[in-house]
Amino acid sequence: MIANLLRSVGIGLVTALIVIVSVPSLRSHIFPPAKNPQPTNINSLQITFNQAVRRAAPAVVNIYSRKYAANDRSKLSTQGLGSGVIVSEKGYIITNYHVIAQADQVIVALQDGRVAAAQLVGKDRRSDIAVLRIEDSNLPVIPQNQNYSPQVGDVVLAIGNPYNLGQTTTFGIISATGRSSISIDGRQAFIQTDAAINEGNSGGALVNTQGELVGINTASFQQATDLETYGISFAIPYQLANKIMEKIIADGRVIRGYIGIDGQDISSVASRLLGNEHIGGIIVLGVDPNGPAASAGFKPQDIIIKIDGKKINGRQSVMDLVTDLRPGTTIHVDVIRKGKEITIPVTVAEDTRD
Repeated sequence: MIANLLRSVGIGLVTALIVIVSVPSLRSHIFPPAKNPQPTNINSLQITFNQAVRRAAPAVVNIYSRKYAANDRSKLSTQGLGSGVIVSEKGYIITNYHVIAQADQVIVALQDGRVAAAQLVGKDRRSDIAVLRIEDSNLPVIPQNQNYSPQVGDVVLAIGNPYNLGQTTTFGIISATGRSSISIDGRQAFIQTDAAINEGNSGGALVNTQGELVGINTASFQQATDLETYGISFAIPYQLANKIMEKIIADGRVIRGYIGIDGQDISSVASRLLGNEHIGGIIVLGVDPNGPAASAGFKPQDIIIKIDGKKINGRQSVMDLVTDLRPGTTIHVDVIRKGKEITIPVTVAEDTRD
């Protein structure tokens, strides 16, 4: 009897299984589908950089360049517009040189409605940086992070006043760093971004997703070259802009060191021949006959490997180091000449090139 009962149960189970497999619509009643958890707050699905903009935008100002009429010194008219960034509670503003280069008067408009005439502290054509100052209290200051290092792929926001439409924020990523081909002397490294930078954005802020200053917007590739391009814009790195500002505040202008050497990074093959300890060295291509390097005895084909006992890391690092030195400073440069390592002392002069 028990055997018959078990056989009947078994037959019933097999029959039920066959029916479930044959009729898919029955499965949902027997095996209910797993429920995907739904977010309790639909806003959590939205990606927003609102907090970054709220932190940075109040410190980005509109700048109006005014110039006297040629035939009437009593009349001022607005000749140009741009943007600037308040970087200090003392009222210092960083903008672009080309924004205020021809101005007889500079007017600054804050986002809270305040308007003030700005004092020109100093300007530097080579870096395209100018420093202004306004006198007021409770000024908004843009967040700054000296430890932030821009990386390709970082999300950035460009804030400025394009075409005098009012403050506008555009979005993109860092496309490249160290772009020097559009600079006046081919030496200054820019940040490249696909965030839109149009006329009037110049001097505005490029910020990261924390609202921290990444760079000073300077131009689109189209503005710099007159080629019709989109998605290629440039900004001056914050660290460089800040360094230039400090020099202008200290001296009223930028004093750069100069030794009169033109060089290029040595190839990887040459590095291996010289030994791995010389990776990062540069080969001297030319020496200014009237410069300090010529007086010190530098020659073309010398390979620079150290300055004051510290290894160098390519051409850009040497330019940055020498530029930051005060004229009159003596440095000791280790070079390889015809296979032998020698040390040459050289006294830094002031770079008077515009």
